[in-house]
Amino acid sequence: MSEIRIVVAGAAGRMGRTLVRIVSDTKGCVVSGALEARGHPDLGQDAGTLVGLAPLGVTLTDDPLPALAQAQAVIDFTVPSVSLELAALASQARIVHVIGTTGFSADDEAKIRAAARHAIIVKSGNMSLGVTLLASLVARAAKVLPDFDIEIVEMHHRLKVDAPSGTALLLGRAAAEARGTFLEEKMEGARHGQTGARTPGTIGFAALRGGTVVGEHEVILAGPHERIILGHVAEDRAIFAQGAVAAAKWGQDREPGLYGMKDVLGIAG
Repeated sequence: MSEIRIVVAGAAGRMGRTLVRIVSDTKGCVVSGALEARGHPDLGQDAGTLVGLAPLGVTLTDDPLPALAQAQAVIDFTVPSVSLELAALASQARIVHVIGTTGFSADDEAKIRAAARHAIIVKSGNMSLGVTLLASLVARAAKVLPDFDIEIVEMHHRLKVDAPSGTALLLGRAAAEARGTFLEEKMEGARHGQTGARTPGTIGFAALRGGTVVGEHEVILAGPHERIILGHVAEDRAIFAQGAVAAAKWGQDREPGLYGMKDVLGIAG
């Protein structure tokens, strides 16, 4: 197969810059486009120069149409409104759309499923190998220990705008589905004041924000006189970029549909 031409959305942001570097360093892949929001101060700059690499000959632009028309994949860690626009365009172009964006509404999710009728969409609240494996372990533990209380604690950098994190929701959903229910029916947010006793079967969430933390997640299963704690610490956001590039490569020649990182990694269940 010739080189996979990949467009990076949000290329001037923290994850976008990491993606430009990782795609450029990945054999068989090339950065063919770099997108940013209208009015962004870095528009017009070379994507390689922007991240400290040699010039790539790819200019940061706010027009996704020409970029996607010449690409085989777009990787997108942006915001829901941008991801929905890119999903529609990926559907028209019949290319792979890797979505690492979080914070989607139920209506947004429906639009992404609709786009996946024609695009190959790989979507996950976390693109890392470790978190994908963690979700499988959480599901197994939740099923084997159906009466244990589940609490999910996550921490991210002070600039993160959504809570709970997409990864925390991914882990909570894995636990809920393993018990034959829906997270939306069992989810319990941060507690404050006179809350009363814990409702049996709920899945609690706590979101911490501060500093430059890349991402930390702990799933606590608490039973009578014992606890099981499963966790993951992300030390470099490059792990998410590497997973996203792996997903873009995996998606080549796949049938249109909505996939997750478990599909990419071949994890059953």
